[in-house]
Amino acid sequence: MDYLAEKYFRIRKTPSTACSGCGLGQTQKMLTKAIDDLDLGIEDVIWATSIGCSGRQTFAMWKGDGLAATHGRIYAMMSGLTLSLPPGKKIVCTVGDGDAFGIGLQHLLNAARRNVDATVVVCDNLGYQSTGGQYSWTTPEGSVTDSSPYGMYEPNWIQDGRDILNIIREAGATFLARHMSMDGEYGLESMRKALQNRGFSLVHVIFPCITNYASTALGTRNTVNMFRWIKSRARRMDETPDKDTIWRTGVYFDASNSRPDYASVIKGKVKDIDRRSLVK
Repeated sequence: MDYLAEKYFRIRKTPSTACSGCGLGQTQKMLTKAIDDLDLGIEDVIWATSIGCSGRQTFAMWKGDGLAATHGRIYAMMSGLTLSLPPGKKIVCTVGDGDAFGIGLQHLLNAARRNVDATVVVCDNLGYQSTGGQYSWTTPEGSVTDSSPYGMYEPNWIQDGRDILNIIREAGATFLARHMSMDGEYGLESMRKALQNRGFSLVHVIFPCITNYASTALGTRNTVNMFRWIKSRARRMDETPDKDTIWRTGVYFDASNSRPDYASVIKGKVKDIDRRSLVK
């Protein structure tokens, strides 16, 4: 068994509940390795999950404390939880593209506005794969899916001059990055930075769905072909994009520890109110 799994995960959740070839395991390992690199123990981290493929894979796998919520509501729950946590505790949250950029977007933006001290990892498999493979908010243009047999034609959050990370930055997030699940050390470094920010961090991770997306959009369930397809459409932030580039990878925005996190602001305000009450 992998030493990270043995150290941090419940045995019944290993090696994986995901489909063969799925990139969720890579994403999960990248985040867990970052936790380990920062010498954080089971008692230091609360792992939050939601619905969909990412929720099914990561729910209850953490040996320590965790929480789960219905679609889009995990951000409100973790915002409240930060108010009761002692200093040094970390919340990590693994969600899908629907939970982050669809039904949960309003709650996510408010968590960013408040600068809630949590690291959100958006596990993006380019569609609603847990319900059969319908297109979603981040499905690349032209992709054939169960709900777009002639190709996905709606505007999405990642192409034609739009980038959802711009919106999240404007909302108030203090650390943002995007990576592929196969980015290895390159992605791991961003995960470490996200965890070290005392404030709202989000890492958007693109990963392959072999079962649905690959079979309909690419016409094959060959894992290597899917990985190559994703990798060929990604360019680092310091590289020049070409006509096929969909995703720019690396640290998108870093203002880590530049303003107080939500819990600090609330606790400070409560102390100020108590002080004024005593003066009266």
